[in-house]
Amino acid sequence: MPKRILQGVVTSDANDKTVVVKVERRFTDPLLKKTVRSTKKYHAHDENNSVKVGDIIRIEETKPVSKNKKWAVIK
Repeated sequence: MPKRILQGVVTSDANDKTVVVKVERRFTDPLLKKTVRSTKKYHAHDENNSVKVGDIIRIEETKPVSKNKKWAVIK
Protein backbone atom coordinates (compact mmCIF):
# COMPACT_ATOMS: atom_id res chain seq x y z
CA MET A 1 0.00 0.00 0.00
CA PRO A 2 1.52 3.37 -0.99
CA LYS A 3 2.27 5.99 1.61
CA ARG A 4 0.10 9.10 1.59
CA ILE A 5 1.85 12.39 0.78
CA LEU A 6 0.33 15.73 1.78
CA GLN A 7 1.42 19.32 1.18
CA GLY A 8 0.94 22.12 3.69
CA VAL A 9 2.30 25.17 5.48
CA VAL A 10 4.38 24.98 8.66
CA THR A 11 2.58 26.77 11.51
CA SER A 12 4.91 25.89 14.41
CA ASP A 13 8.48 24.67 14.86
CA ALA A 14 8.83 25.30 18.61
CA ASN A 15 9.33 21.65 19.60
CA ASP A 16 12.58 19.78 19.02
CA LYS A 17 12.51 17.66 15.83
CA THR A 18 8.78 18.34 15.41
CA VAL A 19 6.82 20.69 13.17
CA VAL A 20 3.10 21.35 12.99
CA VAL A 21 1.80 21.44 9.41
CA LYS A 22 -1.56 22.88 8.37
CA VAL A 23 -2.97 20.98 5.39
CA GLU A 24 -5.89 22.42 3.44
CA ARG A 25 -8.19 20.33 1.30
CA ARG A 26 -10.94 21.52 -1.01
CA PHE A 27 -14.05 19.59 -1.89
CA THR A 28 -17.51 20.23 -3.26
CA ASP A 29 -20.36 20.10 -0.76
CA PRO A 30 -22.76 17.40 -1.97
CA LEU A 31 -25.92 19.30 -1.06
CA LEU A 32 -25.04 22.92 -1.79
CA LYS A 33 -22.64 22.25 -4.71
CA LYS A 34 -20.30 24.83 -3.22
CA THR A 35 -16.52 24.50 -2.86
CA VAL A 36 -15.57 24.16 0.79
CA ARG A 37 -12.09 24.59 2.31
CA SER A 38 -11.22 22.35 5.24
CA THR A 39 -7.96 22.47 7.22
CA LYS A 40 -6.32 19.97 9.52
CA LYS A 41 -3.08 20.09 11.52
CA TYR A 42 -0.53 17.29 11.51
CA HIS A 43 2.55 16.79 13.69
CA ALA A 44 5.50 15.75 11.53
CA HIS A 45 9.00 14.52 12.35
CA ASP A 46 11.82 16.84 11.21
CA GLU A 47 15.12 15.12 12.04
CA ASN A 48 17.46 18.07 11.29
CA ASN A 49 15.24 20.95 12.49
CA SER A 50 15.69 22.45 9.02
CA VAL A 51 12.11 23.64 8.43
CA LYS A 52 10.92 27.08 9.55
CA VAL A 53 7.48 28.65 10.08
CA GLY A 54 5.81 29.65 6.80
CA ASP A 55 7.61 27.06 4.65
CA ILE A 56 5.52 25.02 2.22
CA ILE A 57 6.55 21.39 2.66
CA ARG A 58 5.46 17.86 1.85
CA ILE A 59 4.90 15.27 4.56
CA GLU A 60 4.79 11.49 4.19
CA GLU A 61 2.98 8.90 6.27
CA THR A 62 5.34 6.77 8.37
CA LYS A 63 5.23 4.39 11.30
CA PRO A 64 4.44 6.15 14.60
CA VAL A 65 7.39 8.09 15.99
CA SER A 66 5.53 9.19 19.13
CA LYS A 67 1.97 9.54 20.42
CA ASN A 68 1.02 12.27 17.94
CA LYS A 69 3.69 12.00 15.20
CA LYS A 70 2.85 9.63 12.35
CA TRP A 71 4.20 11.82 9.53
CA ALA A 72 7.71 12.77 8.39
CA VAL A 73 9.02 15.77 6.44
CA ILE A 74 10.13 15.07 2.85
CA LYS A 75 12.90 17.19 1.29
